[in-house]
Amino acid sequence: MRSVHSPLHTGHAGQSELVAGRILPGFELPERVEIVRAAVERAGLGPIIAPAAQSLDVARRIHRPDYVDFLGDAWDLWVAAGNEGPALPFVWPTRGLRHDLRPAKIDALLGWYSFDGGSSFVAGTWAAIESSYASALTAADLVAAGERAAFSLARPPGHHAGVRTAGGYCYLNNAACAAERLRDRGAGRVAILDVDFHHGNGTQEIFWERSDVAVVNLHGDPATEYPYFLGAAEETGEGPGEGFNLNLPMPAGTDFSVWGAALEVGCRRIGEIGVDALVVSLGVDTYEGDPISHFRLKTSDYPKIGARIAALGLPTVFVLEGGYAVAAIGDNVVGVLAGFEGA
Repeated sequence: MRSVHSPLHTGHAGQSELVAGRILPGFELPERVEIVRAAVERAGLGPIIAPAAQSLDVARRIHRPDYVDFLGDAWDLWVAAGNEGPALPFVWPTRGLRHDLRPAKIDALLGWYSFDGGSSFVAGTWAAIESSYASALTAADLVAAGERAAFSLARPPGHHAGVRTAGGYCYLNNAACAAERLRDRGAGRVAILDVDFHHGNGTQEIFWERSDVAVVNLHGDPATEYPYFLGAAEETGEGPGEGFNLNLPMPAGTDFSVWGAALEVGCRRIGEIGVDALVVSLGVDTYEGDPISHFRLKTSDYPKIGARIAALGLPTVFVLEGGYAVAAIGDNVVGVLAGFEGA
């Protein structure tokens, strides 16, 4: 399995986030990817290659074009306004405010194009976003060209990014863009299997009314877990997308006996609807030691996840998402990939 990686991700460092009323250093750190890269090399999973240059065409179809433009301009606008330090939103157009009145000032634009205070900008953020997006598309191209699987070993992650909103450390939805690229390359229907602890709200929103990309999410119950306002079991899609969105929320403290059963339900659903390719939003914040998540999976469980995914028999793109127990992230990610390769 080839992994796609760019060193440009390291420019997205020193960012801040708003958590429980405090501005804190970001949990989503460059060392996450560097540790996974080292683990992939140690395990001998295959070559690590650079992403091919990519246009933003796919991103502009998955997201609103004005949102993509904003991501590229945000840091320059922030600096031009005389600001220093990470660019972080502080006001949002919530209920009772207008959603059709795009502001001009960067302070307001940050809130216009986000749903939380978890995705700030620093000088290297846009270059990192572009490299993460390019890595996902390159991995999709490898699979579309006939490889069994490929891994986008990149950050920032993407599954919380919606049609026109950043949040949860995410800016462009890399998994959604990879699925769209697979469709462009001839896949009749693609499934996205999101195994991150947190619900992939952005992915659900993007494909909510589409039947050509099915979305299956295994995640913490939104009644108590971020992102809170999406991810309930009754959300199944709308219009042409009805029946192509499956949410499998689980309570805090869930271990592999329950989580693995949910994975089986999700995989069976993917098999029932019939798809030509698979994208896995590979978050390992389901791990028992994760500092911001509340499941109880062990390192020994991750190869079982990879083996079950492999049993689907589908060309598969793995896209790195969350996982914040930094010391264990390499072993856990490699566990999934090695379990897939060895199945």
